[in-house]
Amino acid sequence: MPQYRSIHQVKQGRTPLQAHRDLNGLVEDELSREGFDGPTTLFYRHGDPQKFRTEGRFHNTQLDSNVLKTSDSVSADGLPQRLFYNSDVSIWSSRRQESMPWLFRNVDGDEVWFVHEGSGTLESEYGALKFGVGDYVFVPKGVTRRWIVDEPLNLFGIEAYGGQPHFPHYSGLGQHAPFDPDRLRLPVLGDAVTEPGEYRIRIKYDGDYSDVISETHPFDVLGWKGDLFPFAFNIADWNVITSDTIHLPPSMHVFLAGPGFTLLNLLPRPAESTPGVERAPFHHRNADYDEVVIVHGGSAFGQPLPRGLIDHAPQGIHHGWPQEVHDAVRDAGDAYDRIEWEIIMVETRKPLRADSFITEEGQANA
Repeated sequence: MPQYRSIHQVKQGRTPLQAHRDLNGLVEDELSREGFDGPTTLFYRHGDPQKFRTEGRFHNTQLDSNVLKTSDSVSADGLPQRLFYNSDVSIWSSRRQESMPWLFRNVDGDEVWFVHEGSGTLESEYGALKFGVGDYVFVPKGVTRRWIVDEPLNLFGIEAYGGQPHFPHYSGLGQHAPFDPDRLRLPVLGDAVTEPGEYRIRIKYDGDYSDVISETHPFDVLGWKGDLFPFAFNIADWNVITSDTIHLPPSMHVFLAGPGFTLLNLLPRPAESTPGVERAPFHHRNADYDEVVIVHGGSAFGQPLPRGLIDHAPQGIHHGWPQEVHDAVRDAGDAYDRIEWEIIMVETRKPLRADSFITEEGQANA
């Protein structure tokens, strides 16, 4: 059913002529529904809405993925660590140092992993899929596979339960923007493994782990065809959608979507340069989506970003950049003509709960 944009809005008090532009000392704060696609109110304030403290569960949670101690970081027999979860999706960290000694099959959900650090090969029934830094690796539900590690991994993962993730329709952009499907990399089928024996497959089913001992190797595939398969895609092949006259919100940069969540990238791009335009992400409260990001690297307006930081912002909490950053960026003029950030973000419709290994203060237990 088509969605129609409302063109009716009301206002009171002092406001600029346009949103996100020529604020003349006002502090802009956006309250939005449906991410940034639904009804919206822009408040124009005196003070910085991001100067606050919270008590209770409603707070930002920050983790350093570089020091997380997942069980697969200390043992080849270990597993990734769940960080946050709801009934639609869960978010994981894997810091595997050694290749899997067994095979694995997840029948709970589809998986998408972002390679923050490391390289290796995803071996599966489909063949061998090489991956490296900056890659997304998609693994369909039910596929038997294992990770082969070349360089120690730091992976940020999403497990989706409600249905297979899909590419959104980028209305008006055509088939080859913001990425060309030819840049998806598929596994390469090698020789079938036909030796009889006992092959251990670890199964994730309904949150529990069991083992199946198969008398034939799952990689005894002689051929395959179909439209369900693993793939890899590197963020270097993403074509960023930009505007010179308005800061585009995260919903313009979605890579994959599924029931209850979207996955998107904020990647290097030219900075907005029209005089008076707000260049930094505006203060906002996303009333319908939790957000979890991993900072892959880069900088924003000359400030290096905390590489490897994972941050969870619950829906309805103020986030964005402090007002002093807005003022500094606005006053910098032409000093910065690009934003060099590399940020991977997951938005979830339902609130996320932190796993029990995360303390109330929002830090990971060692």
